[in-house]
Amino acid sequence: MRKKNKRARQIRLFLFFGLLLALFIVLIVSTVGRQEFNAPHKLALEVIGTAQHAMTRMTGSLKNGWRNYTALINVREENARLREELQKHKAVNNEYREAVATNVRLAKLLEMKETLPAPTLTAEIIGVDPSQWFKTIIIDRGSSDGVQAGMPAVTVEGVVGQVTNTSPHFAKILLATDPNSALDGLIQETRVQGIVKGGGANFHMEYVLKNSEVAKGDRIVTSGIGGVFPKGVPIGTVSKVERSGRGMFQEIEIQPAADFSQLEHLIIVMKKDPLAK
Repeated sequence: MRKKNKRARQIRLFLFFGLLLALFIVLIVSTVGRQEFNAPHKLALEVIGTAQHAMTRMTGSLKNGWRNYTALINVREENARLREELQKHKAVNNEYREAVATNVRLAKLLEMKETLPAPTLTAEIIGVDPSQWFKTIIIDRGSSDGVQAGMPAVTVEGVVGQVTNTSPHFAKILLATDPNSALDGLIQETRVQGIVKGGGANFHMEYVLKNSEVAKGDRIVTSGIGGVFPKGVPIGTVSKVERSGRGMFQEIEIQPAADFSQLEHLIIVMKKDPLAK
């Protein structure tokens, strides 16, 4: 804005001096009248004419420069406006895509709810416990919604964990990958049963005899024994089998069916654990 004002003042000054020169020439001509110009008059007229011609060209150049400068400023302002509009459209597009993705996830959850035997409740994950000792999440449903300790949590892909604590509007869930977590599992292909425990990023299936048939790629589901998780909910896939160690049991590693790094919504199976108070 300061640059614009400075340029305007310069143009006004040039115009002012040009006008003075023009008046000076008119004054000389009117003074001379019909008399012939002598040498000094001719010299003065030549000098003044040259100066006025230069002034006129300079003034024209300044006007053109000012018009170009103004046009450039307008172009920059228009570009800034267009960039702002583009950002707004991108934001709206991102919101739309996120809404579509959320609707797809919720639609899948609704489809899964129809396959579960007990009444269910959809919940959203609102927090993750920062503690290094336990792998827990917090959901936006609590005791006022009927959530109780011991209830299992699942997602479309499979097992998530189990409710451990509740408040009127929130609940904490211990993830199945936590070392303190354990649930009854079943090898879908061979019907061999065992206990699935959390192992950090993976699961470990324990108490499976060495002579039991287990192979890499076998699918593990909940057995339904114990009355906590419904039968047949996916737990994961066998990723490693080790029989060479001492003891009676195999060492079985399982890749979880659910992606615990991308949990957003889940289903609470509204079935109270008989051991829960």
